[in-house]
Amino acid sequence: MSATLTPQAKALEDDNLISFTIPFTALLGGVIGVLVGKAAGLGVLAGLVAGAVLAAILAFVLVRMLPHRTGRLVAIGVCGILGLLLGGVAGLLAGLLMGALIGWCAYWLADGTYRKGVPPYATTGQVLWHNSFKLICGAIFFFLIVPILIIIPLSFNAENFFTYTPEMLALDPEGYSLRHYRDFFGNPDWTRPLKNSLIIAPFATVISVSLGTLAAIGLSQSHVPFRRGIMAILISPMIVPLIISATGMFFFYSQMGLWMEDTFGMSKSLTGYIKVILAHAALGIPFVIITVTATLVGFDKSLTRAAANMGATPTVTFFRVQMPLILPGVISGGLFAFITSFDEVVVVLFVGAAAQKTLPWQMFTGLREQISPTILAVATVLVGVSILLLATIELLRRRSERMRGMSPT
Repeated sequence: MSATLTPQAKALEDDNLISFTIPFTALLGGVIGVLVGKAAGLGVLAGLVAGAVLAAILAFVLVRMLPHRTGRLVAIGVCGILGLLLGGVAGLLAGLLMGALIGWCAYWLADGTYRKGVPPYATTGQVLWHNSFKLICGAIFFFLIVPILIIIPLSFNAENFFTYTPEMLALDPEGYSLRHYRDFFGNPDWTRPLKNSLIIAPFATVISVSLGTLAAIGLSQSHVPFRRGIMAILISPMIVPLIISATGMFFFYSQMGLWMEDTFGMSKSLTGYIKVILAHAALGIPFVIITVTATLVGFDKSLTRAAANMGATPTVTFFRVQMPLILPGVISGGLFAFITSFDEVVVVLFVGAAAQKTLPWQMFTGLREQISPTILAVATVLVGVSILLLATIELLRRRSERMRGMSPT
């Protein structure tokens, strides 16, 4: 491609390559080299120098001689082979990742893509801050996600350890096993709490959605007095520290449980479930109120008036006109309420008994008393469920925006 450029443009390109692209790509290579050097036992200085030199050479060759796609594949291949020679299969994976980063960085700098998203007249400082801000956001996201990702491979550990074994680091199949997942789905100490969670969370979600939706619709009416005060009280369980809420719920629901046992002859187990369900419902109602209220902001109230003019009763208007339009917000609030109930441990410790032990309670016990690696398998399953629920919430958000005539962002 360089042959089609004028001598002046080619000289400018070479100057940009030598003074800008290669140094910054070498800096990235040095940072990666430090991490690889420490992991491989080569030393920080050796990793820094080797990574910087390799990145500088690759940047020069890629930008000057190869098109984008081919150059990136070459960078991935070269780093992958070097990683395989130095560290086996684990080194191969690290090398592939390093090659992908170096190839992307070289072309990102050489083509001026780093200026994308800023005005053409932006100064060097503005461009630097724009990319630094994205880097900071990426770093925050990285440090939030990595602790979660680390436990996923650990859940397949063949040993009863909370650390990576040498076999796992070498990607030896003997170092991996499904034993912790078999223990989770086959051990009554875990299946019983899972059953309790699957009983408590759906009932709490139904109560939260029913009461929260009605509260949000009522508070959306302009003629309701003291709307802000009522809203503050209803969402207070989300704001008040959980330990304070749990303490208050303990005193309230303990007396309520005794009253139900004396008045209706209920067993302690049944009243225990009722107390935990109601307590979790109280924690989930604020999420439903907030999501449904946000959906009602874009609701066209003339539709309900038109339905009333056509003779529809308030009940028919709600289920035939209003509910279909606010349904994405209702479902989103229900999913948040379900996650809140399913993951909650503090309130159930105060309000529930051993018969109502939930999955988070068992995980807490496993960390405090038994140190069971099965917790890693449980955590991995919960991460997968959370990802599915969050993806569902995002799809519902986009659907709600489309229904309101807004393009999803």
